[in-house]
Amino acid sequence: MQRAEVLSYIALGANLGDARGTLTAAINSVASLPATRLMATSGLYRTAPIKASGPDFMNAVMAVSTRLTAPELLQHLQQLEALAGRQRPYHNAPRTLDLDILLYGHACISSPALQVPHPRMSERAFVLVPLAEIAPDQVSRAKLSAVASQAIKRVASVW
Repeated sequence: MQRAEVLSYIALGANLGDARGTLTAAINSVASLPATRLMATSGLYRTAPIKASGPDFMNAVMAVSTRLTAPELLQHLQQLEALAGRQRPYHNAPRTLDLDILLYGHACISSPALQVPHPRMSERAFVLVPLAEIAPDQVSRAKLSAVASQAIKRVASVW
């Protein structure tokens, strides 16, 4: 029996190397995952690191429809991070690629490996602004207002 498709939102970020190129490649790689279809991609945004060091981040959010389970999707995303040279020398270290599952359908998941909805997504303009661009029903005005003081600049609308 085939699993039903689930709409999932994934945040993308990078602040080392060719961040824009890395995010473009990551979008294509995620869209090529088994049983997964790309539904939408936000524009590209530049943001300063929050509780992190290093250069500014490039960020985006993508929507995929997938038959992968949330743990399977996470495993694939972590493999893509590793292929992009992601290292985790310390908490919030600069990164070549960061892929986070924000939402997985209407699921609430709390395990040591995965929490959905993402536990800090409502605190971050670099997540909420691009998410609101592609899924305005997922982000309230109050949530956007709460992060309005965080600097975020759209740098590209077309990849």
